[in-house]
Amino acid sequence: MLQQALRVSGRSAFPLVKWMERWAESTTAAEGGKTKGQTVRTLDEMPGPSVVSCAWDLFAKRGLSRLHELQLEGLQKYGSMWKARFGHILTVHVADPELIEQVLRQEGHHPMRSELSSWKDYRKVRGHHYGLLTSEGQEWQTVRSLLGKHMLPPKAVEAYDKTLNSVVSDLITKLRLSRTSQGLVPDISQEFYRFGLEGISSVLFESRIGCLDEVVPEETERFIQSINTMFVKTLLTMAMPSWLHHLFPKPLKVFCQCWDYLFDFAKGHIDQRLQAEAEKVSCGEKVEGRYLTYYLSQTGVPMKTVYSNITELLLAGVDTISSTLSWSLYELSRHSEVQASLRDEVLSVMGGRRIPVAADVARMPLLKAIVKEVLRLYPVIPANARVIANKDITIGGYQIPKNTLITLCQYATSRDPAVFQNPDKFQPHRWLSKDPTYHPYASLPFGVGKRSCIGRRIAELELYLALTRILLEFDVKPDPKGISVKPMTRTLLVPENVISLQFIDR
Repeated sequence: MLQQALRVSGRSAFPLVKWMERWAESTTAAEGGKTKGQTVRTLDEMPGPSVVSCAWDLFAKRGLSRLHELQLEGLQKYGSMWKARFGHILTVHVADPELIEQVLRQEGHHPMRSELSSWKDYRKVRGHHYGLLTSEGQEWQTVRSLLGKHMLPPKAVEAYDKTLNSVVSDLITKLRLSRTSQGLVPDISQEFYRFGLEGISSVLFESRIGCLDEVVPEETERFIQSINTMFVKTLLTMAMPSWLHHLFPKPLKVFCQCWDYLFDFAKGHIDQRLQAEAEKVSCGEKVEGRYLTYYLSQTGVPMKTVYSNITELLLAGVDTISSTLSWSLYELSRHSEVQASLRDEVLSVMGGRRIPVAADVARMPLLKAIVKEVLRLYPVIPANARVIANKDITIGGYQIPKNTLITLCQYATSRDPAVFQNPDKFQPHRWLSKDPTYHPYASLPFGVGKRSCIGRRIAELELYLALTRILLEFDVKPDPKGISVKPMTRTLLVPENVISLQFIDR
C-alpha cells in the first residue's frame, strides 16, 4: 500500500520522496529479489518495445539522432527498466540512479563496456592495437595504470595549467578576430572544437599544431572533419547487420577512411616528437618531457599501443571540451544573473590578476557548480554501458544473465523530475546545497569507478581556465535572433543547430 501511494504522488512530490520509494524497491530486489509473494523475474517478463517498433524508432523516426530522447520515452512508457532487441543484440536499459549504482558495484576488477564493435573491427582489419576506449581486461588495466599516474592525481594535472593557459590566450585572440561588427561569433562550436584539439594536443605532444592560427593547417581541419564523420558513422555501422554492409558498403568505407586519417595524423605527430627527442639524445642533450606521449613511450609498451592510445585520447578530448564549453556559454548568455555572479567570484579570487592557475579553481565553487549543471543537462556521453561477463546479477527484481549488454541511461536520470526538481532548468545553485536531495549516481557525465574518464581532471581544468578568462574579457550575450538550440545524438551528445553568441569587450 505504501508503494502504491508513493507511486500516485511521486511524480509531483518532492524528489526525495520518489527517491526513497525507488531505494526501497531496489534494495528489496538486491537483497534476494523477493518481496512477499514475488520471485525474481526473468528477461522474458521485462517490458519493452517490439523488434519492429525498435527498428521503426531508429530508422524511420530519426532515432539514431534522438537516442537521448528515446531514453526519456522508455522511462515514461516502461518504468526504470526495459529491454530492447535489434537484430541479435538484446539490451537491458536501466534509467534509475539506485539501479545504475547496483550495476556498477557489480562490474568487477576489469569493467567491460559495450563492444563498440565497429571500432574494434576496424582495428582488427588494420592490425592496430586497442586503446583505452576499446581495450578490455588486463590489457586495459595495464595502460590505465600507466597513464593514470600522470592524468588522475590533482598535482600531476596542475602541471599543465601554464600549457593550457597559453592555448586559452590564443582562443581569446581568435574569438576577437572571428567576431562580426556586432560582436557576434557565428558557430562557436567550430572555434571550441579547434580549441579542444589544440589543448589536448599540447598535453599529449607538448607542442602546438596550429588549430587557433588565423589560417588553420589543412591537415588539422581534415582531422576535425574526420572525427565528426566518424562519430556519425559509428552509430550507423553498428546498427547495420553485417549482411547489409555488402549491399550498402559506403557507410563502412567512409568510417574506415576516417579512422585511417585519425591514426595517420596521430602517428605523424608522435613520430615527429619522438624523433626530435632521439636527435637530442644523440647529441648528448638531456631529455625531459612532461607530455603524455613521452611518458607512455618510456614504459616499454609496443609502439602500436602508443599510437592507438594517443589517437583515442585525441578524439576523446576534443568533443568533451567543445560541447561543454559551447553549452556553458550558451546557458550563461541566457542567464545574465548567473554570469554576473560567476564573474564576481572570479574577480574576488583573482584579486586583480588576469591569468588564473589551477589552485585558483579550488576557491571557485560556483564555477564548478556551473560546469556540473551543464554536464547534467548536456552530458557528453548520454548513455554508458556495461557487460557483466563473469556472473548473473539481479537488478530491480530481474535476473540479468551474464554477458547481457546493460545500457545506463544517464540522460534520462539527469532529466527525470523524480530525481531533480525542474530538471530542464539551468540551476547551478542546486549543486551548492550542503544537504543535496539527489542520488549521487543520478548524474555521471564522466562515469564512475575504474572505467571512469581518465582525462576528466585535464578536461575540467581546461574548461575552468577557459570560462574564467573568457568572462574576464567579455560579456557573453545570446544571438540577437533568439534561436533556441537543442541537443542531438551523434554517438556523443552535441548541439543540433549552430550556436552563435555575442562577445562584447568589457
